[in-house]
Amino acid sequence: MTSQTAEKRFRVRTLLLSAAILGVLAFAVVPRASAESYEACQRRVAKAEYRLHEAVEHHGWDSRQADHARHELREERERCWNEWHR
Repeated sequence: MTSQTAEKRFRVRTLLLSAAILGVLAFAVVPRASAESYEACQRRVAKAEYRLHEAVEHHGWDSRQADHARHELREERERCWNEWHR
């Protein structure tokens, strides 16, 4: 009878320990994934800004290419704002 009780206690402790470890890992991973996504958003905005700079440099401020690049930059900034409110 004692071995069954000890085995049951062992299983319960193992289950609780496993749940605690999973909980800690879940909370540790989520903010990191969000930060990485925000960084990706910032990279997209920076890339759009670079494209605008290049379009202005090669074609002029009032060119069709610069207008398109400004439009793309606005869309990327709006997308980041809607996703992150930053």
